[in-house]
Amino acid sequence: MLTAYLLARGGIRVTLLESHRDFDRDFRGDSLHPWTLELLDGLGLVDDLLALPHFAARWFRFHTPHGTIRTTDYGGLVSRFNYVALMPQARFLDFMAARAAELPGFELRLGAKVTGLLVDGETPQGAPAVTGVRYRDAGSGADHELRAPLVIGADGRFSRMRRLAGLAAEPLGASSDLLWFRLPRRDDDPPEADVDLYFGRHHYVGLLGGPTDWQIGYSLPKGGYPAVRSAGVEPIRRFVAEHVPWLADRVGALASMDDTTLLSVDISRVATWWRPGLLLLGDAAHVISPVGGNGILMAVQDAVAAANRLVPALRTGGAGPDVLAAIQADREPTIQAVQAQQVRTEKRVAKARERGKPMSPPAILRVVTAFPGFRVRAARRNAYGPNPPTLDTSMLVAQPQSSDSAA
Repeated sequence: MLTAYLLARGGIRVTLLESHRDFDRDFRGDSLHPWTLELLDGLGLVDDLLALPHFAARWFRFHTPHGTIRTTDYGGLVSRFNYVALMPQARFLDFMAARAAELPGFELRLGAKVTGLLVDGETPQGAPAVTGVRYRDAGSGADHELRAPLVIGADGRFSRMRRLAGLAAEPLGASSDLLWFRLPRRDDDPPEADVDLYFGRHHYVGLLGGPTDWQIGYSLPKGGYPAVRSAGVEPIRRFVAEHVPWLADRVGALASMDDTTLLSVDISRVATWWRPGLLLLGDAAHVISPVGGNGILMAVQDAVAAANRLVPALRTGGAGPDVLAAIQADREPTIQAVQAQQVRTEKRVAKARERGKPMSPPAILRVVTAFPGFRVRAARRNAYGPNPPTLDTSMLVAQPQSSDSAA
């Protein structure tokens, strides 16, 4: 969505295909980091966006058998947005779609499910060049073709575009899955319970605050869902009531396993994010696990890095392999660093589970987080990520509508 918006702001004609008929569904991960809010501020969008219901999270804390560790303090950031805005992703997408619709070069087609790639001839790289897509209209059932000099696949961890293009993602190592559910939020809930992890033996739960509820992730071993489903919700209720006692009075809202959603945690990356005429972005190119809560941040930064190179290229003749390779080169070191940290965390969790010990962060963390400066530095790393891109705003000046386009 953001890539399409930025391309249209740069004068490029863009058609965005969304397979569902709306965005009104339950996403996992609703965090807009300070970097993202600063970006939207520079685009003149943030004030209207933050007028929508959201929850401002200042802290990130670990709750262990030995006490609470406050690891991150976004309030110490030198930024107008010294917090993480937790907002339902569907509302963010609706907002961006409405703003993009105001641009002359943007078109959104809902209920448009891509069924195949259009290709044309051989290229010096060997594979046929992608020249567009086939898609099926959910309303009429009719099949259509849409041709474009560039197709961007940004369709998530189970990317159909990646599969159609024959670009395989290599698993890097994930040992856990997460079972997500929601519990109601109340006015007297702890004010500092923003983004918290509660550790116990064999499991932990992660809490994300929201305007009206808590989004809760319950960890389980990779492949352990059948056993958890067979046991039902009662063990989950007991764990939450024991480790998050202020939620004990409402765990009954988790009535059955039908109230839960399994998120299969994955950490993987495609070796080459592109082929001639096609570019993968976000989780389609590199699956980010929920660890650190920065999957949306990485995808948004992909969009900026891509727009910086695609707008001038599409204005002047097209985005060839050199441009697509440069986008990957811009972003891959950051993605590698983030995923490497996530793999290390997964290994620590797996080792604790194998030993039957309570899951807990490294002991040294309690020492270093006692210093406020460390908590602010940790917030800065999470708020911006490694080597964040800077949007080239000069390309967003009014331009005649280009004859080139991206799909």
